[in-house]
Amino acid sequence: MTATEEELVHAPTAHAEGHHTSTGLSNAKLGMWAFLGSDCLLFGGLISTFLLMRAKPVLHGVPVAKIYDIPFTSISSFVLLMSSMTMVLALSAIQKGDHRRARTWILTTALLGAVFVSGQVYEFTTFYKKGFGYSTNLQSSAFYTLTGFHGVHVTIGILMLLTLYVMSLRGHLPTERSETVEIIGLYWHFVDIVWILIFTVVYLIH
Repeated sequence: MTATEEELVHAPTAHAEGHHTSTGLSNAKLGMWAFLGSDCLLFGGLISTFLLMRAKPVLHGVPVAKIYDIPFTSISSFVLLMSSMTMVLALSAIQKGDHRRARTWILTTALLGAVFVSGQVYEFTTFYKKGFGYSTNLQSSAFYTLTGFHGVHVTIGILMLLTLYVMSLRGHLPTERSETVEIIGLYWHFVDIVWILIFTVVYLIH
C-alpha cells in the first residue's frame, strides 16, 4: 500500500476521532457557541429590562446612579478584562506543550475573576447599606438581577478554570486536549465582553 493510499484509509478515522460536525467545528465547541448564543438573548432581555426600569420614576429609595462608585467599578472591570489576556496566554502555553506555564495562567485567570466577584460583593454590600436593596424599587431589582446574574456566570467560569487546573496537575489535560481550554476560553471571553456592555450601559450611560 502506498503512502497516499494509507492517508486515504486513515483520514476518515482521524476525522471521526475529532467528533467534528458538518460545520468543521467539534461537537463540544459547537455546543458552547450554541449556549453562548442563547445567553446573548438572555442578557439582552435583562439589559432591556434594566433600561426600562431605570426610565421609570423612583418612588422608594434612591436612583442607583446616585450611589455609583465609578472609579472602583472601573478598576474592577479592568481586572476582569486583564483576565481575558491571561486566558489567551494559558491557551497558547498548552498548545505549545508548556503545561507548567499553562497552569500558571489558568490559575491567574481564576484569581483575577475571583477579585472581580469580590469587588461585586463589596459593591452590593455598600449599596445595601445606603438603602438600595434588591426589593427597594423596580430599578434596584433590575440592577441586582442583571449584575448578579453576570456575577454568577463569572463564578461558574472560575469553577471551570479551577477544574482545568486540577486536571492539568493530574496529567489529564495533555496538549492533544487543548481544545478543552479553548472552549472554556470562549466562555470566559464572552463573560468579559458582556461585562463591557453592562458597564457601559448601566454605569456610564445615565
